[in-house]
Amino acid sequence: MNSFSISTADIIIRPTALSIYMGIWTWRKKLDWLDREYLSRYDRQPVDSAIHMQKPFEKPVEREIYYSITETEPEEQATYLSVNTVVGDDLDPIHYMAFQILEYTLIDAPGAPLKEELVKAGIGQDILGGYENGILQPYFSVIAKDADREQLGEFLAVVKGTLRKLADQGINRKSLLAGINYYEFRYREADFGSAPKGLMYGLQSMDSWLYDGDPLMHLEYEKTFEFLKKAVEEGYFENLIKTCLLDNPFEAVITVSPKRNLTAIEDEKLREKLAEYKKSLSDTEIKTLIEKTRELKLYQDTPSPKEELEKIPLLKREDIEEQPEKLCLEVKEIDNTTVLAHNMFTSGIGYLKVLFDTNRVPAEDLPYVGLLKSVLGYVNTKEHTYSDLASEIYLNSGGISLSVTSFPNLEEPEKFTGAFTASARVLYEKLDFGFSLIGEMLADSILDDEKRLSEIVAEMKSRSQAKLNSAAHSAAVARATSYFSATSAFNDITGGIAYYQFLEDLARNFEDRKTVLMQKLKETAGRLFTADNMTVSYTADDEGFRYLAPAMKLLKEKLPETGGPSYPFIWEKGNRNEGFMTSSQVNYVARCGSFAESGYAYTGALRVLKPILGYDYLWLNVRVKGGAYGVMNSAGRSGEGYFVSYRDPNLKETDQVFEGVADYLEQFDADERDMTKYVIGTISDMDTPLLPPYKGAKAVSAWYSGITDEMLAEERRQVLAAQPEDIRALAKIIRAILSTGSFCVVGNSEKIKENKELFGSIKNLFN
Repeated sequence: MNSFSISTADIIIRPTALSIYMGIWTWRKKLDWLDREYLSRYDRQPVDSAIHMQKPFEKPVEREIYYSITETEPEEQATYLSVNTVVGDDLDPIHYMAFQILEYTLIDAPGAPLKEELVKAGIGQDILGGYENGILQPYFSVIAKDADREQLGEFLAVVKGTLRKLADQGINRKSLLAGINYYEFRYREADFGSAPKGLMYGLQSMDSWLYDGDPLMHLEYEKTFEFLKKAVEEGYFENLIKTCLLDNPFEAVITVSPKRNLTAIEDEKLREKLAEYKKSLSDTEIKTLIEKTRELKLYQDTPSPKEELEKIPLLKREDIEEQPEKLCLEVKEIDNTTVLAHNMFTSGIGYLKVLFDTNRVPAEDLPYVGLLKSVLGYVNTKEHTYSDLASEIYLNSGGISLSVTSFPNLEEPEKFTGAFTASARVLYEKLDFGFSLIGEMLADSILDDEKRLSEIVAEMKSRSQAKLNSAAHSAAVARATSYFSATSAFNDITGGIAYYQFLEDLARNFEDRKTVLMQKLKETAGRLFTADNMTVSYTADDEGFRYLAPAMKLLKEKLPETGGPSYPFIWEKGNRNEGFMTSSQVNYVARCGSFAESGYAYTGALRVLKPILGYDYLWLNVRVKGGAYGVMNSAGRSGEGYFVSYRDPNLKETDQVFEGVADYLEQFDADERDMTKYVIGTISDMDTPLLPPYKGAKAVSAWYSGITDEMLAEERRQVLAAQPEDIRALAKIIRAILSTGSFCVVGNSEKIKENKELFGSIKNLFN
């Protein structure tokens, strides 16, 4: 598209016809300034920036492409089979929402028919896909992951046969209504996590505006949901399946098959191509390339002129609020249960968390805690099938989710609290439903359905593998930190690389281990889910809290009083410094350590260090010069710190950059303007606007870890007062982190082998 953008806090320009997206405040002043300082200097010229429709296929097309696997990864059950169908355009608000609901109903919901039939046919270990919108011609995909290449015909037959059956015989009405309620709840709640709501609305408006549609088309959803609720009884969704997914040749069948060492083969081809290219160059051309490279490195090393930087407007430190927002927390006792109460306006939605301490489970059984969060809600209970359970949940709430997390103990760093958490979002008057359904999932789930457990283990292994691939930097940090931190060792066992290894082994040997698996799941549930092991967190206003005490009883009455003793967390401390090889072309290099063990205390200046390194030393050396896609760093209250690169072509060179951080800090200097910029960047991260559930979660974390309002105020004071000498004083803390020597890399197998001297062991991440 022939366009460009100017990005400030609240303005995006597409000068093709000139469309302007602007915040509502002082908009006239902004437009006047924009015209005076910029637009008036140019003549308007018509530019064809339209995205043109792709011509529909006369018949479906088939293609096979390949991805790389290592020497030891299996080729069997490693193929992706997919069918992808273009479904209209993005300028129909009914279609836009209806296909999101079909994605939930057909693929995402527990017991979704497309997923069920493909799993029943033994095609793939996980079924993915859905509606890809935000483009002019959106498409609907069904993907079988970890299938066999020879199953393509059967895959297509099952997909088309299931869709035909649903179109002819009808979709489960309850599931459709649950999907509609799920999306309506999401749209009304508008929970975008830490992203500003206005920004996300603006981006959503682009789904139609970029294609010359009404910017508000997908934001005005009242009539859309009203129409779809009625349409459930009128065959609308069945007709969508028939016309868009069955009687539609605009379709691509894509097979993605594994090929051993494809990355190495492609790298060798590139080396040969570059060698041939070099041979074709004259001595003069080679000298010119060398000179241009020298000029580029000089440019990278040369900071922008100070006089140019000072043209950018900047706040002053005194403009920043001196006091942090106080934690919203009142600790209560209700019927002998600790309740963490967060009283605030929530628009009539109650945000509930029920936490169970994992110290009731022996350390050797903690992987089953991680698995249990993926089993409950996806197996039948005594009252519901897992499909009906999901429908009940989304017909009556904004969802129930399960997770495992940990809270470090700041007073005793070698200790922590592990928690299995059940979370629910409900309207106040539905709080009793939330507690009742949580009770049903925790106490009445049927944990000895061998076939269903086999399906869940295979799916979780597949999804855990995908998670490690997509967030390998986080996995590398968690693994390296687990060498010296009990908290991180727990996280690794219940959700990291160690957990994936547990799932991989369990899936491979399911028949031999299924009896023990069922026994362990029942034992783990029995130990965890007891009334005396329960803590409740609830975020609501005064009206919402009126419902809490009677609703809590519904869960407590469902659970046994006690589940037995507590167990210490036993783990093996020590640097293993592993290199985990994958077929990736890039690396994720993590260097982690503890400064608490060296006797250093946390200071708010460490928060200022994060943007300093992130936008200066690490940015220049790992991203700009090293070519990595990203680099991150942090050092927190727990006395632990890390450095990690993201999609990095280098390995040893990046570790050497990390080694140089302390030397850089010893020589650090900055004027008041630069220090103010770093402080503003830090405060921006600290003062991210939070919606009620996240304010409640922040208070829960603070309570478990022992963080007080006074500690937060002192941290903010240290941030606002930070001077260059405070940053230079951090060099000793960084040396302590680096001297811990905890190192882990996930990445390219050839690169890891080339640097084998850096590792205690080298192994494949996936087997």
